[in-house]
Amino acid sequence: MSAVVGRYAPSPSGRMHLGNLCCCLLAWLSAKSKGGSVVLRVEDLDAMRCPRSFADLLEEDLAWLGLSADEGGSQGGPHAPYYQSERSALYQFYYDKLEALGLTYPCFCTRSQLHAASAPHRSDGQVVYPGTCRSLTAEEVAAKSAIRPPAWRVTVPDRVISFTDGHLGPYAENLAADCGDFIVRRADGGFAYQLAVVVDDALMGVTEVVRGADLLSSTPRQLWLYEILGLKAPEFYHLPLLLAPDGRRLSKRDGDQSLEHLRSRYTPEEVVGRLAYACGLTDTPAPRTPAELIDGFCWDKVPKTDILLPEGLF
Repeated sequence: MSAVVGRYAPSPSGRMHLGNLCCCLLAWLSAKSKGGSVVLRVEDLDAMRCPRSFADLLEEDLAWLGLSADEGGSQGGPHAPYYQSERSALYQFYYDKLEALGLTYPCFCTRSQLHAASAPHRSDGQVVYPGTCRSLTAEEVAAKSAIRPPAWRVTVPDRVISFTDGHLGPYAENLAADCGDFIVRRADGGFAYQLAVVVDDALMGVTEVVRGADLLSSTPRQLWLYEILGLKAPEFYHLPLLLAPDGRRLSKRDGDQSLEHLRSRYTPEEVVGRLAYACGLTDTPAPRTPAELIDGFCWDKVPKTDILLPEGLF
C-alpha cells in the first residue's frame, strides 16, 4: 500500500479564519492517522489578491498551531514550486493537451450576461453554461476578440461522473446537465482553479484531498479532467462548513475569528482543543495539541452537516 499524502491548499487572500483552520486540522489528522505526510500548496493564482506576505503569515500561523507541513510553501521540497503563481508552465502543458483533443473553445459571455439569461441554474445558484459560444465561427470569434479577450472553456460530455466521498458518501453529477462546459483559462490569460488544482494534486503525489463541502460539486468535473489528462485521481473527503454562532458562514472579509484575533486571546492548544470539540473529535474543549489527537481521529466522529460554533466557544 502506498503512503498517504494529504495536503492543505489555502488561498492567502487574508488571514486564516476558523473555517480554514478546521480544514487544515482535519487534513493533517486524516493523513497523520494513516502514517502519512502533508503538503502545503499556496493557491495564489490571483497574485494581486494573494500577496506573498499573507502566504508567509499563513505558514507562521500553521507552525504556531503545530500543523506544519512536511513539504511545500517556503520550505520547498521535491515537487517545487509550491506556489501556483509559479506553476504556469505546468498548467500550460496540460491546457495544450485539452486543446489538442479539440475540447477547448473561446467564450465571450460575461458573468452578468449568464445570470441575466435564461440559462439553467443549479440549486446553489451557479449557472449551468448553456454552450452559447461553443459554435461560433472563426469570423465571429475574430470580431468578438477585437472587442474583448475571451475566456476558454472545455467541452464536457453528456455523462454521469460518480464517486464515493470518504466522509459524505456517494455523489454523482451529469456533466452536461449539472455543470456545463466550464472555464479552464481566464480572459486575462491566467489558468482557472479547476485545471490548476487537478494538475497540482496529481504532480505533487497527493492521494487524499480534504476540503469543504462547498467544493463537493466541483469534484465530478475534476475527476473527468484527471481521466482525460491521464492523471491519477486522489480520494476525496468533504467536510461540513463551520458557521458562526448566528448561522453565518465564516469569512475572511468579515474578519470572523481570524488567527490574528485568536492568537491574541488563546494558546495554540486552546484553539486546537476547542476546534476539535466543535468537530466532534473530543468530548470536551480542553486544550490539545494536534499530535495528541492523532490516535483518536476517526471520520465517523465528524458531523456530516454544517457545524454551528457554540456561543462563547471562541
